[in-house]
Amino acid sequence: MRRKQGQWLSERRKIKERQRATKGYDPFPRQKEFHDSQAKYRLFGGAAGPGKTTALLWEAVRIATTVDGCDTLLLRRTYPELETSLLAEFRRRVPRPMYKSYNESKHVITWKNGSTTRFGYCRNENDVYRYQGAEFLFIGVDELTHFTLKQWQFLTSRNRCPAKTYSRGKSKGKKIVPCMAGATNPGNIGHAWVKALWVDKVPPAGFEQSGLYNPRDYEFIQARLDDNPIYANDADYRRTLEALPKYLRKPFLEGDWSVFAGQYFDIFDYGRHTTRPEEIHLEAWWPRWISIDWGFQHPSAVYWHCAVPPEAYSRQPTADSRHNERVRDSETGSCQLPAANSRIITYREFVQNGLSPRMLGQAIAERSGRERIYEVFLSPDAFAHRTSEASVAEQLSDVLVVNGLPRPTPADNDRVGGWQWMYSLLQSNSWVMTDNCSELIQCLPHLVRDQGRDADICKVDGDDPADAARYGLVSGARLAGLNRSVIPGEARNLSSLALGTPHFVHGMPLDEQIVRQISATDPTSRAIHSQRLENEAKKFFRPKRLPRRRW
Repeated sequence: MRRKQGQWLSERRKIKERQRATKGYDPFPRQKEFHDSQAKYRLFGGAAGPGKTTALLWEAVRIATTVDGCDTLLLRRTYPELETSLLAEFRRRVPRPMYKSYNESKHVITWKNGSTTRFGYCRNENDVYRYQGAEFLFIGVDELTHFTLKQWQFLTSRNRCPAKTYSRGKSKGKKIVPCMAGATNPGNIGHAWVKALWVDKVPPAGFEQSGLYNPRDYEFIQARLDDNPIYANDADYRRTLEALPKYLRKPFLEGDWSVFAGQYFDIFDYGRHTTRPEEIHLEAWWPRWISIDWGFQHPSAVYWHCAVPPEAYSRQPTADSRHNERVRDSETGSCQLPAANSRIITYREFVQNGLSPRMLGQAIAERSGRERIYEVFLSPDAFAHRTSEASVAEQLSDVLVVNGLPRPTPADNDRVGGWQWMYSLLQSNSWVMTDNCSELIQCLPHLVRDQGRDADICKVDGDDPADAARYGLVSGARLAGLNRSVIPGEARNLSSLALGTPHFVHGMPLDEQIVRQISATDPTSRAIHSQRLENEAKKFFRPKRLPRRRW
């Protein structure tokens, strides 16, 4: 009896010691809501300043000190980020008497009850495999949108533990439930899949077993600046956030997931660049073409485009004007190009994976009906012979030709120039897509700039619709009478580059000359015009050939 009483007193003493040690952390209401959540996968944050990193750290501390002999893991994408966030917070906020030891080289805390908390990072895509074979009762990922969906999915397989029960406290006797949590602001390469899982409550692109997605497993605890009493009344910090550019102000101050840092098509507006299918009338003689991004494991994405002449923007063509505007020669059946500054309407979408080339060709033919399609642009990789059989393009061509459609031709695959062209078309209102192109409309706002090349887009799962649309807009520009070398319409106001001929001089650093000739403020526009100026500079500074000597 005395022995049991002694054990009970020992447990009470441990609990009191832990309570004294954790007095430095008094969670805010939103942080407490995060800690009390029973969801398997939690997401905390949204805006800047609500104490996301602190909450994530103390959730790992809470679980590690409550469950004897368990392992927990806290992650950032790179080591410098880990050092300045989670590790700095640990050194500053967790009292030394609370844990047994801390290994500086391995970044592992050993708690007095035998549990551990490991700090790690995953700079490269495959760095998550360093945790293969490990078991973690809790995994916390700070700035989750810096990670890819594949990294997150692999980490979920490490979120497990042997059959145990809580040994002390109010939860004594309860079964352990492994869980994970993320803390983040909107933006970066993982923005789309994080938003889909926690905000939109739908399986994201690349989530192969979409039927196994259970929205009840995912809870988003949204927190803003006002939820942190430390910053809620800090007028100076609020003024700092309010002075940020729109692509930073809205996510950092308001936690807005529709605009974020790194967004490439930051000018995309649902009401401005989309229209309802029933509100447009496409005449049969206007040029139409198809663009295809081939895939099997990844979805194949197909889009139908039509060039609408400028005089049709504000009125429907009359019977007389229809005859004058016909773009198909009745005798030769050739396509006559419409006037310049036509508008491109992307009016149909088909996105599906697991289709053979011939099945895809049949699906395209069925959806095209009796429409006159002038050209079909296919991703260049489909023309390669992967086996001894016919290439994807040849198999697809056999079906399309039988159904009266053109043979596919390789699409222009200039990524940087293509994205810049798409941006220019959106800026000038020269490209509109119908609401039934839902995959494309959902994809475009989530594309982010490549950190190595600002003028390019970072490749991510789910970008197939954007690639297919790019093929159609770039390769089909001549069908719409648009010249890719000229920025159409309103986009000319983006930079001083469009106001006149670029001017270069010898003796001044080229970077400084380029900066002086760009007046655009948003990062995407600056990257586009910087790329153009660099190309012009190469031509200007190219060594001149010596004149031939005449004998």
